[in-house]
Order: sequence, then C-alpha cells, then structure tokens
Amino acid sequence: MGWISNLIQTARFYRCRFQGYANIEKGVILESKLILDKVFPEGIHIGKNTLVGSHTLILCHEHVKRDPANRVNPFVTHTYIGQNCFIGVRSTILPGVRIGDEVVVGAGTVVTKDVPSHSVVVGNPGRIVKTGIRLNDRAEFI
Repeated sequence: MGWISNLIQTARFYRCRFQGYANIEKGVILESKLILDKVFPEGIHIGKNTLVGSHTLILCHEHVKRDPANRVNPFVTHTYIGQNCFIGVRSTILPGVRIGDEVVVGAGTVVTKDVPSHSVVVGNPGRIVKTGIRLNDRAEFI
C-alpha cells in the first residue's frame, strides 16, 4: 500500500502546482477534499513534512475587507503553515494567519490568529492548550 499512497500524494502535489499553489513544499501530505483558496493561490504557504487533513479550508483572501488600492477587489494576504505540522480534519485557517513549525491543529479548529511553534491549538476560535511539543518529520509526537 505504501507505493499507492506515494503515487496519490505525488498526484495531489502536482495537481496543486498546476492550479497555481506554488508555495506548497514537496513532501506535504494533502488528504482528500481540501478547500484551498482559489482567489490568491500563491498566498498559501505550507512547509515540508506537514500533513493537512481532509475537508480543511485554507483561506488567503477576505471579501469583508477590500483592497485599499481598488475597492472592487477583495483583500488578499499570505497564509503560512510551518514545517512538520499536523492540521486536523475539517479545520479552518483564516487569511493572514501564521502557524509556526511543529504545530498540531485539532480537528474542527478555526485558527483566527497566529500560532507559535511547538504548540497545540484547538477549538472555535482556536486556543493554545499546550506548548513545548516536538514533532518529527512525519508530524508525529516525539
């Protein structure tokens, strides 16, 4: 089953690259049915060895705020997820958020503000419940 998984992950990675998501590092595990922002795909940055759970929503634009230079366009910004992170199923990462390295985002969490490295964040809105954690390059606790 390992080679099938690798084939599927490689196909998902290159599909994302083809769709304009140029800032997703090789080695990221992208599970099925992700919802990645299509308005500003180059604004999504995901570090290597990060696992992104299925049905996760990652945004980098906002229609409530508008571009000051052209009020017709939505506000766009960059959203960053660090290396060796685990993003749980059905999480939502809002625009402009920076998630540090080795962070666990619990299932269903809505990340509304920056999360420092080596943390666990859960809830809606996301709250840091633990710090000082360590994850390996497979996004597993060590």
